Amino acid sequence: MTAAPRQRDLIATTPRFTQADAAALNTRHATANAQEVLAAVLHEGVAGEVAVVSSFGAESAVLLHLVARVAPATPVLFLDTGKHFAQTLAYRDALVARLGLTGVVSLTPDAGVLATRDATGLRWSYDPDGCCEIRKVAPLARVLARFDATITGRKGFQSATRAGLAHFEVDGADAAGRLKVNPLADWSSAAIAAYFAAHALPAHPLVVAGYPSIGCSPCTSKVAPGEDPRTGRWRGWDKTECGIHTPGELGGPDAGTDDLPPGYEPAF
Repeated sequence: MTAAPRQRDLIATTPRFTQADAAALNTRHATANAQEVLAAVLHEGVAGEVAVVSSFGAESAVLLHLVARVAPATPVLFLDTGKHFAQTLAYRDALVARLGLTGVVSLTPDAGVLATRDATGLRWSYDPDGCCEIRKVAPLARVLARFDATITGRKGFQSATRAGLAHFEVDGADAAGRLKVNPLADWSSAAIAAYFAAHALPAHPLVVAGYPSIGCSPCTSKVAPGEDPRTGRWRGWDKTECGIHTPGELGGPDAGTDDLPPGYEPAF
């Protein structure tokens, strides 16, 4: 009796999502509001395994409140860089308790990398891109290997580089083809303020002090009236993003999952 031909095992190397996939999702959800986009992603699974990436910054409460209403156990990844304002860490803890978020995970830089590449803790002062790579980009990339998509709080009005932002996009330079979901892409500053008021959401304590966009303390400054909200980030440098929202920066070949707690599994 002749044995059936053995089927070869193949390793999937195609991207999770293509630009065509993102275009189709944008067309399908063209009239959807933020909560409907989140429902499609978190309940219908249109984006696969998903995590929220949140800075717990000036406007973060809006997205986190929407996520909590749809699926409070969604993984929320917070990059604890070691350089945050104390007010941001306190605000994070208060929001988590207030909204009932149960999937928050803090990601920290690799201690060995810090010891060799930023022993003084001053890399931000002469190489902000390198500092962001060590403290934000690399820790997030290690964890994102297990996710197909991330949910961000980016909005088109925030800066010229974010104008025209779509609800769904693919990092074209990322070999993994990871999807980014931007439920608030078309929200205005007024809409954000109205949502805060309607749901009595607490404001980040630094907003009233003149910080409409809040990152790490050494690289965040006050913004004058009429300035782009993100001009207070890396002021004086030719830099507008930390790297986690720059094509090609995430999900390299060494990406792993060491920063998640043992046994941690996303819940939806």
